Amino acid sequence: MTPVAHRRSLLLGLGAAALAAPALAQRGWEPNRPVQFVVPAGTGGGADQMARVIQGIVSKHSLMRQPMVVVNKAGGAGAEGFLEAKGARGNPHMLIITLSNLFTTPLATGVPFNWKDLTPVSMMALDEFVLWVKADSPWKTAQEFIAAAKAQRLKIGGTGSKQEDQIITAAITKATGATFTYVPFRGGGEVAVQLVGGHIDATVNNPIEAVTHWRSGALRPLCVFDDTRLPVTEKMTDSMAWSDVPTCKEQGLDVEYLMLRGIFMPAGVRPEQVAFYEGLMARVRETEDWKDLMKQGAFNTTSMTGDAFRTWLGREEERHRSLMQEAGFLANPS
Repeated sequence: MTPVAHRRSLLLGLGAAALAAPALAQRGWEPNRPVQFVVPAGTGGGADQMARVIQGIVSKHSLMRQPMVVVNKAGGAGAEGFLEAKGARGNPHMLIITLSNLFTTPLATGVPFNWKDLTPVSMMALDEFVLWVKADSPWKTAQEFIAAAKAQRLKIGGTGSKQEDQIITAAITKATGATFTYVPFRGGGEVAVQLVGGHIDATVNNPIEAVTHWRSGALRPLCVFDDTRLPVTEKMTDSMAWSDVPTCKEQGLDVEYLMLRGIFMPAGVRPEQVAFYEGLMARVRETEDWKDLMKQGAFNTTSMTGDAFRTWLGREEERHRSLMQEAGFLANPS
């Protein structure tokens, strides 16, 4: 190589290195060991299913160099998982997926935890609730179900005590005067199985927790607890789409409830660490796998990060405090 060619090659190499250096710097912080993904709920429920879908998407599309490990910590209506995350202050290798037990568990039990003990990362979606009965039950509408409940005390199964499912059950009683025996279980998957087995008369499960049993012909949706019908028009069974399920309000049952599906980190983490996971979850939401989950589970696809998410969380905490006070579920009513 001539001296001129050598200098040209050297300059090109230095130029490439100069271009590469900013690119590497722009990558910012990344996990350097496996990330623990805590689910403060039992296996088979909506939170567990969503966490495992996220884990699968991250792995399938190589969105993160380190593996994500899902760990269920359902004890104490999720308090076990929340307290572990609270105690992991400053640990950027832990995520926790939350449902509305983020609010209900501390309000109902007095456990020393508040959502402000965590770092909000991303609202992934809002989850719906549906009134489900067995497909061979005599009730075809919410009105028929409520009429039966007024004539005889029916059993409604749900996840945990004084949690979302029981709050909805209490709201049904307040709206209609019908009283129920509420039967708590550890997770939404178990709740659906108990209804299929005929051990309870109804549930208010999330769509994703019961859709498999609906498609198999074992369960029947009576109404959805939202102010509008679900938007998914693709058929889930031979004859029905989610959009065919009437709202409970349409059927004279004036009760509404939506639930958080959000991602948090422990408190005390750095902004660049939060930014990494915000970006990660944004990429997850762009995948067809995620879009398919949203469709199958008829999710409300609202997402938020940053200040907007924190403001929403503050409002939801107060809304749950009011709902639980009305139901008599607060550990410290004063």
